Amino acid sequence: MKSHVHKARLRAAIAPAALVLTLGGALVATPAIAQEATVAAPQVNDDGNPRGEVIIVTARRRAETAQAVPLAISVIRGDSIEATGNFNVVKLQQLAPTLQVYTSNPRNTSVNIRGLGVPFGLTSDGFEQGVGIYVDDVYNSRVAAATFDFLDVAQVEVLRGPQGTLYGKNTTAGAINITTNQPTFDFEGRAELTVGNLNYRQAKAAISGPLSDQFAARIAVAATSRRGTLYNVTSQRWINEQDNLGLRGQLLFKPTDNFSLTLSGDYSKQDPECCGTVFVRVGKTQRALNRQFDALAAAQGYEPPSRDPYKRLTDLDSQLNATNKIGGASLRAKWDVGGGTLTSVTAWRFWDWKPANDRDFTGLSVVAKSQNPSQQDQYSQEFRYNHESEKIDYVIGLFGFKQRIYTQGTEQQGVNASKWVLAPSSDPFAPANNPATLAGLTASNTQWLKSTSAALFGQVSWKVTDQLTVQPGARLNYDKKSGFYQRIVTNAAGAVISCTPIPEPGTVAGGSSACGVYQPQVSAPSDSAWNFTYDFNVNYKLARDVLAYATYAKSFKTLGINQNGLPLNADNTVNYDAGTVKPESVNHYEVGLKTQFWGRRATFNLTAFRTDIKNFQATVNGGQFGTVRGYLANAGKVRSQGVEADFKVVASDRLTGYVNGAYTDAKYKKFDNAPCPPELSGGTLQPIGAVPDYSNAGVPGTLSPRQCDISGARLPGVSKYALSYGAEYNIPLTLLAKEGQIYAGVDGNYRSHWNSNASPSAYTDVKGYALTNFRAGFRGQGIDVFGWVRNAFDVKYIDLLQVAPGNTGLIAGQPGDPRTWGMTIRGQF
Repeated sequence: MKSHVHKARLRAAIAPAALVLTLGGALVATPAIAQEATVAAPQVNDDGNPRGEVIIVTARRRAETAQAVPLAISVIRGDSIEATGNFNVVKLQQLAPTLQVYTSNPRNTSVNIRGLGVPFGLTSDGFEQGVGIYVDDVYNSRVAAATFDFLDVAQVEVLRGPQGTLYGKNTTAGAINITTNQPTFDFEGRAELTVGNLNYRQAKAAISGPLSDQFAARIAVAATSRRGTLYNVTSQRWINEQDNLGLRGQLLFKPTDNFSLTLSGDYSKQDPECCGTVFVRVGKTQRALNRQFDALAAAQGYEPPSRDPYKRLTDLDSQLNATNKIGGASLRAKWDVGGGTLTSVTAWRFWDWKPANDRDFTGLSVVAKSQNPSQQDQYSQEFRYNHESEKIDYVIGLFGFKQRIYTQGTEQQGVNASKWVLAPSSDPFAPANNPATLAGLTASNTQWLKSTSAALFGQVSWKVTDQLTVQPGARLNYDKKSGFYQRIVTNAAGAVISCTPIPEPGTVAGGSSACGVYQPQVSAPSDSAWNFTYDFNVNYKLARDVLAYATYAKSFKTLGINQNGLPLNADNTVNYDAGTVKPESVNHYEVGLKTQFWGRRATFNLTAFRTDIKNFQATVNGGQFGTVRGYLANAGKVRSQGVEADFKVVASDRLTGYVNGAYTDAKYKKFDNAPCPPELSGGTLQPIGAVPDYSNAGVPGTLSPRQCDISGARLPGVSKYALSYGAEYNIPLTLLAKEGQIYAGVDGNYRSHWNSNASPSAYTDVKGYALTNFRAGFRGQGIDVFGWVRNAFDVKYIDLLQVAPGNTGLIAGQPGDPRTWGMTIRGQF
């Protein structure tokens, strides 16, 4: 704890810098890496008018108002998250326009900011996140390990732009920083219950208080369940349900005012029957017409249960499961010493993933089994020291990280595979007409990854004058990755097959049919790299409530290795050169203006940015079932640029509102050797060295380019225009002897169209959509009761489209949630 003199100086500094918040569904665009934040009591101006609440952040390792920190971030309060029903990371994009979160299952979840972050598509363990996810100072290395429900959250900060000179793991696109409520020495508690349609049930509870003069504890629990949104006519069950449980416990030891020690532990489990898809459409490829979806389906007497995805019918015949166990423990120490604060964060986290999927997206047994269970342990240690003075503030830190991942995959062909995968023939004895040709063919994958990272980082803030501040930062980073991948292929009899001209000892010849689907493979990529990066920020206070800033950052994303198998060369041999992927080199430019006016009841912030990346790490997919399922490659150049604007107002004690918008132009500047989209795939490959011919897109039986130049195409998953908004109006009321207010609120978001394939395709374009939510209720004296409707106008939209393997033209997808409604009651003491 700081001295009384320092606290007085802090109060004097923040008093004139109130930040406007909407009381329900608030989104506050602020410029900070908010590690810990508190919300002060409502403030009033000199004329007695309301001016919102003060958000305190520690972006530069000291407490200050959010509007005073010259970086771009959206701050979302915990009560706003609860009021709007955005209870996990996936849902946050409805509140933060520059955030993109897409998921086909917890493991295959991509979180991007401004279109950058992780490669869009199947997840590989061998790359780093570009968007870091932190919970109470602890870095979560995999997006899948952060798909838990928010539990007892104080607030969430979505940082935009490169981070890394202040703490933790380096991130090139931004960070999501989650701060939970901490133990208190005053007894307090809260409980919440929500019920709704689709058998929706959610319960939350938290209690905190002293155990002695020096010890305090906090315990929180949350459980969520909901019926699925898709009906599987094969299993006669609703699938894609929610079944989540979360627990967190914290113990605070504070023997003196200048030292504290917090021990935290958490565990969460998701165990739904998930994640299935529905038929969306068929797009013509360059495969022979009799080998495309409609012909293949007709040949086996198959028809999807519906060709309208919004009927929400599927017929998947393979087992579905998405069991996700996440947890860990951390020990955080803070010691005020030498005029500054020394912080140590020691953490261990685990992730246990047990999936089962239907990889052919149909009711036929083409792929009978597809599952890649995975287990991860990560260990991290961070030391930071931050110091404040009249002219110079600084932070310096050390970060160490170690990760181990083990995966055991199985993919097996079913009885319908031969006719679906192999070339058709009128000969009744041809391989395609014999189900036994491929049925039971199994690829068993074993892989592990060991990753080590260490960094020295620091940042200095020099107050040249009362108005001008110069803020340089630097980071020295070391990364090492070692991986192993082995695929063993067995036939229906369990014999190990070989695809070499002369079978290896102990194996049998696989034959062209089996080897065309799965090939044995062993690889052990390993690499290491040092990186030095830096940033430089200049900010100037143009007036009391007007701050201008400019930032340049030279950043990187470290090297990657391919962990899901390697692609094949033209002669069908393994391309071992693809084992490692070059680091990304990032140049980032940003300017911003942060303002408050109308007696500080209104806040308007504006940001313009440009990010240039060389050797962009992209996920590419060859379209086959198992041979080249998905791997990392470097695109030459990528650029993301745009403008973000955030406006919020406290018009009166009764009315509040916000509007946040973003324009994002994210595209490949140079990617001339990309995989081709479905309409340019599936045919016999053009001759080696031939100039790619793109003129026969979607024409069956024509030649397909070996690779495509998609330079100038937009990055996948990015809407050019995005908007979120909200407003709330209240009226004072005494109800059942409780003074409070009745209120009504609305919030919504809009996203323009975007593409759902790494190489943009006409078949995977997702139409833009707008969602609107309403709520109304009563709050007062420790109680809040409200009803809500989400997607009130029952808009039909797609969350994600996926290209089915095999170049058959099948496009499957996951429709977004329909209209849902319910009621929440919340009490606290």
